Amino acid sequence: MAEEAREDAVVIPIGTGGRPGRGSGSARPSSAARNLSATRKPAAAAKKARSAKKATSPKQARPARAKVAPVGEPAPAEQPAAAGDAPTTGIPVGDWLAALQAGAQEVFGDDWERRAAELMAFARRRLEGDYEVDDYGFDRELTERFFMAALRPIAEKWFRLEVRGLENIPAEGGALVVSNHSGTVPLDGLMTMLAVHDKAHRSLRPLGADLVFKMPIVSSLARKSGATLACVEDAERMLSGGELVGVWPEGFKGIGKPFSERYKLQRFGRGGFVSAALRTGVPIIPLSVVGAEEIYPLVGNVPSLARLLGVPYIPITPFFPWLGPLGMVPLPSKWILEFGEPIRTDSYDAGEAEDPMLVFNVTDQVRETIQHTLFDLLRERDGVFS
Repeated sequence: MAEEAREDAVVIPIGTGGRPGRGSGSARPSSAARNLSATRKPAAAAKKARSAKKATSPKQARPARAKVAPVGEPAPAEQPAAAGDAPTTGIPVGDWLAALQAGAQEVFGDDWERRAAELMAFARRRLEGDYEVDDYGFDRELTERFFMAALRPIAEKWFRLEVRGLENIPAEGGALVVSNHSGTVPLDGLMTMLAVHDKAHRSLRPLGADLVFKMPIVSSLARKSGATLACVEDAERMLSGGELVGVWPEGFKGIGKPFSERYKLQRFGRGGFVSAALRTGVPIIPLSVVGAEEIYPLVGNVPSLARLLGVPYIPITPFFPWLGPLGMVPLPSKWILEFGEPIRTDSYDAGEAEDPMLVFNVTDQVRETIQHTLFDLLRERDGVFS
């Protein structure tokens, strides 16, 4: 019975304070616990072995302390390391390369290697300064490769652009595209540029307001994408040079009008665009855009803050500024762009551009054409988002 009682008894090592399994609370085992280990060498023998090792190799690194097995368990056997084995951590390089190749093929298609090489060549030319811009700062290669590529998914997937009347855009030679302006933010100008580039295969050269060319980053991007200042001199130079020029005569009055006045054209200014067309004898192409009015429904304004910041208006929409940056996302309205029949000006003499009544009549003709087309398109469409 004494032997059975001894086997069932719980051994509490010295120095544990009578707490089984708790030890001394230290990360290092107590001396009593180390003496109970089967693999523990006598203290004198261990001290003698260390002294002998120091005497033979004083500069050798100290070996790592062997792990002590818990009481009652055999010491774990050491596994010899295989020759040539090295610890491996992280993802192998081959897997990284395979993932990059699969991603490039997903983005660029099967000919991703050729397109990647073209992109690298493009970057090298940009760094070396081997690219061309015209007298107005228009960078055709940058516009086609990046600006148009960035706008294309928005036009096709978000606004679902429908373009009509492309046959009214001349394949070559100067022409003036006159459009209504709306949307709180002038995205309609960017979408018109993309539609003309992709559908008519021409570059539309916008005439921008003074504020556009006073903003640090926007000014540079506008120049590189083909825009220039909305002045008669630049407009006439471009039209005489055979460019396709775009103008939005409503200006900030058009994009900043309340949502309650949507699709009601504002005043077209003094008709400077008509004078430029009369002097150069180019056709005027009226453009009507439906869908841009609903992307940012303007329900309010902060005039005092706008004057302080030097901007035409501070828009307040049902979502901005209440939702923060999320409120700046445009609503996915369905867009329709219709280019009307050209209004010819080559039958007039260049001197007639100084006749204010003629300029007023032609301006009014363009405005009425755009307004009637807008009403027709509004009656035709099924809904704002369909």
